[in-house]
Amino acid sequence: MIAARNFVAPARQCLRTTRVSPRIASPFSQLRTYSVAADERVAKFKGQKDTDGKYTVTLIEGDGIGPEISQSVKDIFAAANAPVKWEPVDVTPILKDGKTAIPDEAIKSVQKNYVALKGPLATPVGKGHVSLNLTLRRTFNLFANVRPCRSVAGYKTPYDNVDTVLIRENTEGEYSGIEHVVVDGVVQSIKLITKEASERVLRFAFQYARSINKKKVRVVHKATIMKMSDGLFLNLARDIAKEFPDVEFDAELLDNSCLKIVTDPTPYNDKVLVMPNLYGDILSDMCAGLIGGLGLTPSGNIGDECSIFEAVHGSAPDIAGKGLANPTALLLSSIMMLQHMGLTEHAARIQKATFDTLAEGNALTGDLGGSAKTHEYAEAIMKRL
Repeated sequence: MIAARNFVAPARQCLRTTRVSPRIASPFSQLRTYSVAADERVAKFKGQKDTDGKYTVTLIEGDGIGPEISQSVKDIFAAANAPVKWEPVDVTPILKDGKTAIPDEAIKSVQKNYVALKGPLATPVGKGHVSLNLTLRRTFNLFANVRPCRSVAGYKTPYDNVDTVLIRENTEGEYSGIEHVVVDGVVQSIKLITKEASERVLRFAFQYARSINKKKVRVVHKATIMKMSDGLFLNLARDIAKEFPDVEFDAELLDNSCLKIVTDPTPYNDKVLVMPNLYGDILSDMCAGLIGGLGLTPSGNIGDECSIFEAVHGSAPDIAGKGLANPTALLLSSIMMLQHMGLTEHAARIQKATFDTLAEGNALTGDLGGSAKTHEYAEAIMKRL
């Protein structure tokens, strides 16, 4: 058993302050892609190159450290000669018909480009991180959140060889926002589970598992208590599993999954975990803690028409503008984005340079145990390109 430790990450960006050991290598042959192979994707990228041979990608830089880490990604993409040009948009909410909405220009940009990269957003009134995320997911029907959590060579945590993949239904469940006051002091919140949304994310999970050579899909649920809602999700999973005889299927209660993963995550390395919205929100962040925090964890929100890849850590306003931010999460998310776009060679080069820089440990930001500035870390990656 691992001795009890304090795994709570600081409120700023990632993370743990565990010292990096530069002795662990990260050979390219061991690198794994952060996205689904092009010929296996359910939600295929529909974008086309412009006349200059480049794809246009919508860029939401975000607040706080967002512009700094976005600049690092742009610099690294330029150094890698990735055929991408950026279209920055402002997503500051506006009032439209008396309701808070995303500016039309931002919506049109994502719809036109089919893909976006998003930095962290702050939570003050008028720029709410949670409400904006929900609006983006619903606007573009981003039905699946994909969160790989894999140990980074050279960054030592109490857990070794973590390789979990979590897929979260992204549009309903407890996050449907259906709440009302019954009487004073009594509030009712409705959990919405539909057959359509459940089938969509479950089928995506099986195809995703097959595409990344995971042999098993596991549904995480609480159907013992929520017999109708989670029961619907679980029963649909059993039916869909019959369409994928080459992929093993089983199910596990949420509380059991949490206990077992933090005790020993290695039995989950051959599985893709798929679950309703709330469970995925909690479990994906918990698994991020196994590898060092949200600052090392990529994320992709997948839709049939558009997909948005994002850093899910905070905007860290206390270190904004100081050159202390760690751009790894946004960079790894951008690698997922390149894979989604079919630019696998560029993704592989940037991924290798990033992991090799982390493994070497000579140019890391403070949250990773180093003293490098944001641009110095990015420059170290660019030199490896």
